[in-house]
Amino acid sequence: MNLLNLIQTFISLFYPKLCVLCGDPLVEGENYFCLECFLKLPKTNYHLNVENPATARFAGKIPLVKAASYLYYNKGGISQTLIAEIKYKDNRDLGEWMGAFVAKEWLPSGFFSGIDCLIPVPLHPSKERQRGFNQAEAIAAGISRITNIPVDTENVFRTRANVSQTKKDSFERWKNTVGLFDVKNPDAFKDKHILIVDDVLTTGSTIESVAQSILKANGVQINFLSLAIT
Repeated sequence: MNLLNLIQTFISLFYPKLCVLCGDPLVEGENYFCLECFLKLPKTNYHLNVENPATARFAGKIPLVKAASYLYYNKGGISQTLIAEIKYKDNRDLGEWMGAFVAKEWLPSGFFSGIDCLIPVPLHPSKERQRGFNQAEAIAAGISRITNIPVDTENVFRTRANVSQTKKDSFERWKNTVGLFDVKNPDAFKDKHILIVDDVLTTGSTIESVAQSILKANGVQINFLSLAIT
């Protein structure tokens, strides 16, 4: 055992790493989740079937090639705890780790085949300053690390800071997101296959607005991935 490992082992005796979902100490080989919580993750396996509830949420609205979400978002469950840990507790590393984990698991299915660029759903600069980082950008960075697909955080941008969507119904969410995003240079997306990345898929109105801005480019194709779906 080298000196660094010895120091880390000594520190872990007094400050053990804890599972972000249940708070129990992690054992060697566990990252962020204990094995018990990992086995309880409510996976959707949507990536194995093009016709799935995530894809259906955009039917008749935007022409997506594929859409998939990794987990079911169960209110009060471990998926909500996971999203909250990333989104509201400034856990950028966990966001990147989850992005990489999903990419490793989905890579053999061909879900990422042909994708030219990852577009994390942008936050307004004021919201990003307040939160400290963009959780969708962290997830996309993790995906990029495994797939080597580049992340573009510059071309798509928010035109305004919209109010919270949490307590709005489907129509109000849609109205609140009309024209919310725009693209600086549509030609940069010409004939490209884009994967939009976000943390949670709810009604899909925000993703629809992002996609509408990207669709200004000629010949563009769009996929979508989120960590969870409500």
